[in-house]
Amino acid sequence: MFLEALAGARRSALHLELRDSYMLDDPEFIRWQQGYRINREDRASWWRPWCDTVATAAARGVEFRRARVVSEPVHDYIRYEYDVTFPNIVAGEQVRWLPRRNTTDLALPGVDFWLFDDQVALFNHFTGNGQWAGPDMETTTDPAVVKLCSSAFDSVWSRAIDHEQYEI
Repeated sequence: MFLEALAGARRSALHLELRDSYMLDDPEFIRWQQGYRINREDRASWWRPWCDTVATAAARGVEFRRARVVSEPVHDYIRYEYDVTFPNIVAGEQVRWLPRRNTTDLALPGVDFWLFDDQVALFNHFTGNGQWAGPDMETTTDPAVVKLCSSAFDSVWSRAIDHEQYEI
């Protein structure tokens, strides 16, 4: 479902992340906690096929924007995400961070989502402890829901801090 929506995107792929942690048993997160860091010089070691997927879509004109709403002080998982964001940016994503305290007057969906070309919304569902609640993402093309997601993303994006300026 996700890959099909991404493959069909022509203009934009927007991702709003609202949680402070995801899958704390992820082996990559555990390695990071133990001191492992991605080698910035070794592009082959970066997340594959994600970086290639983003780069390919960006090359055909798709604008990738990712906004993360985070509580401060940040959870270790957010420190991890911050540390491993550079490959996303090199691949073609724009990433911004918004402290949760700056969202009190925003209407936001209760779950993370992707929005493609302001036409298709895909919702990510996680359990209370951050595990993927799958098996599939919820999807909709309902214009009212898509408009809500677009408005929510734009309101977060306009307040959020560019990755290069955000300080953990």
